Amino acid sequence: MKAPNLYRILMYSHDTFGLGHIRRTLAIARSLRKSPANILILTGSPLVGRFNIPRRVDFVRIPGMIKVTNEEYLPLSMKLEATEVLEIRKGIILSTAIAFQPDYFIVDKAPLGLKREVVDTLNWLKASRPQCTSILGLRDIMDSSASTIEDWESKGIYEAMESLYDEIWIYGHQDFYDSIKEYRIPDSVAAKVHFTGYIPRQIPSPGEVAGVKKELGIAPEERMVLLTTGGGGDGFPVLNTFLEAFERRKLPADTRVVVVTGPFLSNLHFKEVHRRCRAMGFVTLKFHRYMEALIGSAQVVVSMGGYNTVCEIISQCKPFLIIPRTVPREEQLIRAQVLCSKGYCDYLHPKELTPEAVWKKIMHLLENASELVERAEHFPFTALDVIRRRILDHKRV
Repeated sequence: MKAPNLYRILMYSHDTFGLGHIRRTLAIARSLRKSPANILILTGSPLVGRFNIPRRVDFVRIPGMIKVTNEEYLPLSMKLEATEVLEIRKGIILSTAIAFQPDYFIVDKAPLGLKREVVDTLNWLKASRPQCTSILGLRDIMDSSASTIEDWESKGIYEAMESLYDEIWIYGHQDFYDSIKEYRIPDSVAAKVHFTGYIPRQIPSPGEVAGVKKELGIAPEERMVLLTTGGGGDGFPVLNTFLEAFERRKLPADTRVVVVTGPFLSNLHFKEVHRRCRAMGFVTLKFHRYMEALIGSAQVVVSMGGYNTVCEIISQCKPFLIIPRTVPREEQLIRAQVLCSKGYCDYLHPKELTPEAVWKKIMHLLENASELVERAEHFPFTALDVIRRRILDHKRV
């Protein structure tokens, strides 16, 4: 029997590349479970089980797919045709919705899902469970204006937003980047849009931060520089240049370096990075299940420009340097430029990426962090409060 006072929230995260989608989904889920709600996450992430999953949140793991190009996806591990795996995923998604009978269905980033795999579920909800509110959640920046408009027009995304969704949440601030204007969202769809502000992340306790430093063999009084490349699938150019910067120069005596390559860095590249780090006395990790505590241990963070990593760093008011990717999307570059222009971080354009430039910017941040820290204290981290209010204030049928 359905518990009378608990919402049922179904969340979908396709997870074909990196860790960003599942990390964002979990951050929202942790907050929404207090609404109160039972939350079920549909995910293709092979790493979802490594994260701390709180009570009243669970997940259904759908067969994984891996992105080869922007339009081509292959099975992550199953030796089946891509079309077969997609049919399996589509069936699991629909069957889960039918069994779970959600009050809310929140789709992360991809309005149609991977290769239209959530369309059947969205249509079923409209026809058979009209009391369910279908919500599309979009990060602050998708890609450049021209690329996004072309993509949305060719795939019928504007029509899907209008016909399949009740609300559209943009996890950003309209004054930072106006998605409605940049992506030419029509008035009928714009009326459904709610800019929530950014999604804050967990703040570790001093004891948790101290525990991570002890675990890594770093003394309490030592400063720490952290490099993270998110999932790591496209992180080697950043890793390589970062290591070259330190291989050519002597690190200050009171400073240690931790490198998190990401679990999707190739084994060949990981072995190289690990060898070079070991030669300099750096700590090398593929993955850390409590990234927030690792960030909390650092005086300076170097990262790519993914939405989730940026939110994790600014949540703890850490000075940081973004080295964004520009392929296959310019999303990270635009985000870096926006945040840098408002004084929240520093960034390096990939065309300016040299060991000398990386070294200078890191050393500058180590000694001149106060202004960035003060700025970060006023960052618009309102998303979770706004989302909870939209769930709690929604009239339940």
